[in-house]
Amino acid sequence: MVTTLQAQARHARILVVDDEPSMRELLTICLRRAGHEVEAVEGGALALERLDARPFDLVITDLTMPGVDGLELLRRVIARPEPPLVIMITAFATTATAVEAMKLGAYDYLTKPFELDEIQVVVMRALERVDLGSENQRLRDELRGVWRLEGMVARSTAMQRVFELVRRVAPTRTNILIRGESGTGKELVARALHSLSDRVDGPFVAINCGAIPESLMESELFGHVKGAFTGAAGPRDGVFVAARGGTLFLDEIGDLSLPMQVKLLRALQERTIRPVGGDHEFPVDCRVVTATNRDLEAAIEAGEFRSDLYFRLDVVSVVLPPLRHRPEDVTPLVERFFERLNRELGRELRGITPEAMEWFLRHDYPGNVRELENLVERAVALEGSTMLTAANLPEHGTTHASPTPTAPFELPEDGLDLDQAVADLERHLISAALRRTRGVRKEAAKLLKITFRSLRYRLEKLGIQVASGSDGDG
Repeated sequence: MVTTLQAQARHARILVVDDEPSMRELLTICLRRAGHEVEAVEGGALALERLDARPFDLVITDLTMPGVDGLELLRRVIARPEPPLVIMITAFATTATAVEAMKLGAYDYLTKPFELDEIQVVVMRALERVDLGSENQRLRDELRGVWRLEGMVARSTAMQRVFELVRRVAPTRTNILIRGESGTGKELVARALHSLSDRVDGPFVAINCGAIPESLMESELFGHVKGAFTGAAGPRDGVFVAARGGTLFLDEIGDLSLPMQVKLLRALQERTIRPVGGDHEFPVDCRVVTATNRDLEAAIEAGEFRSDLYFRLDVVSVVLPPLRHRPEDVTPLVERFFERLNRELGRELRGITPEAMEWFLRHDYPGNVRELENLVERAVALEGSTMLTAANLPEHGTTHASPTPTAPFELPEDGLDLDQAVADLERHLISAALRRTRGVRKEAAKLLKITFRSLRYRLEKLGIQVASGSDGDG
């Protein structure tokens, strides 16, 4: 019987969670013989860490464990945006716990001791459910014109191009620079690059270069030896070592000081690091993905960023447009956040009223996707009726009708959205320069007194389309 099931079942990625070593070993051997990829951990806390690091199709967990037990793990797993199915296993079965687990969303519930054939059957049926759900979701998305990528959803052509670029470059070792305003989802893209790469089994380590004091940055990146500085009571690995075999994500790379830029460049070129206070260099093996919300070309011109580091990091550039430039993405994002937060916050709202959706579509989102998610969470948490209404959304939000000053330094009586006004003015001037130069970008850059690289970045950031072959500049 097991042989037949092995032939029928597809290969899947399964996480086994049990505090008994013998049970972990038994399940691992059994499932690997069936052709599955299996990881086994001894508790719920470790399971959550592995789920943060990589996606799984199925979680098989014991019910009674110290710390984060099976029911708590189940609650946290099903609250995730794209949760795997969960099978509960226990030697202390009662009707009450079985019913509670199923109500919380467990796929099935098995009692120790069980036959190996039994677990194979349950796993096979669970994976059939996973495949059916994925296919149904794909067909629904296709009908609605929605695209998905590792936890992200979009409908706009601009984001479809981003998703396709990420899929193409993820399997390579190429350095990627992700560009976009704060809140556009740069870390989500970095995680997608990791999940779709051959380094998915390794760690994903992220740090924000703008949030770490300059005096600690070198130690944070490269580690230190005992006694390297006051307070260094023992050796400590940096993030380059922590990300060994995986992906290191350096967010807000534009905030890195010039001295640290030199040291980072050397680490990338030589693929070695020297801990602070150390005498020897050590090889490192991690893919480095960086992100910024700054105009690095302008920073180079101002002498604030090294051009050699820029060219090392920007082999492939992934530019995320702000949400206000892709309003067609608002509806699928609202629906996604509503579905997840309705579940996470324990609400049972039936849907979103047309008035509330209209509010979301009018809002201008200076904080981009992160702001949209916060607004949905606030509305879901405060809603007192059975539907999500506009009652708990801000009465006066920024809208697409935000005024732009007609002359420099002229401020409208009722104020304005500064970010939107600057973006609109920048778009207007760049478009005017392109019209005057008949679409020749190098000539337009000269008119605007910026570099060609800077103009190219601004065109991508603002979503301005220029006819191909119109440069006349190669």
